[in-house]
Amino acid sequence: MLTAVLTVVGLIILTIVIVWIIDRFVPKKAKPVLNILLWILIIFLGYLTFDSVYGEIKFNQLKKKRYVTVIESLKDIRDAQLAHRTVTGEFSDDFDALIKFIDTASFTITQRKDSTILDKEMTKRFGGVETFKDIVIIDTLGFVPVKDSLFGADTRYKTMMNVPIGKSGAKFKLEAGKLPEDNIPVFEASVDKDIILHDQDKHLVNKEKQVVAVDGVNGPTLKVGSMTEVYTKGNWPKSYNSKKED
Repeated sequence: MLTAVLTVVGLIILTIVIVWIIDRFVPKKAKPVLNILLWILIIFLGYLTFDSVYGEIKFNQLKKKRYVTVIESLKDIRDAQLAHRTVTGEFSDDFDALIKFIDTASFTITQRKDSTILDKEMTKRFGGVETFKDIVIIDTLGFVPVKDSLFGADTRYKTMMNVPIGKSGAKFKLEAGKLPEDNIPVFEASVDKDIILHDQDKHLVNKEKQVVAVDGVNGPTLKVGSMTEVYTKGNWPKSYNSKKED
């Protein structure tokens, strides 16, 4: 945007200089017509400058509003995936299976207690001198449905695969697997910025996809998780959270 603005401002200055030259050196009979044409050009260039600046401001406002909406859906996907890993030990790469899991699975509520018992082996080894060892006792207290824990009475999880704004009918890309070097489960849910901003100026969208900034959504996609590292957060800054991040 800065380059375009500087170019237009430079043209305006050049036009003003031309007007001055005409005023000084062009015959009086030709001045009125030339002056009118040049001032029309100045006004037009001024409009282009304003439109380029204001257009990007509007784009940034709309972009953030749409990102916030999409981020809420990505948070739901992340919460569902973390619950899936807690219960099954891995993430899911299928939305239908993830929804079925939420409908049917339960968290196990346990209680951990420290205790001490007689260590028979050590007692025998020490000739009958009683020796004790510490143990941990885990009691199962009950079960809580995953659905109730994460979403309560809300059924929005049934459509969490759908990108909520932007290109109609678009769905999030969902991947899951394990890191090859240490076999740790990972997942990633993402959507291309082209889909979220499909009806916006293509130049501004392409520029947005190349963003690298502390306060921006870096890269060509909006996503949560990662397939290359143990990471379950999103690639957006805190300023894009409409709710407090856990």
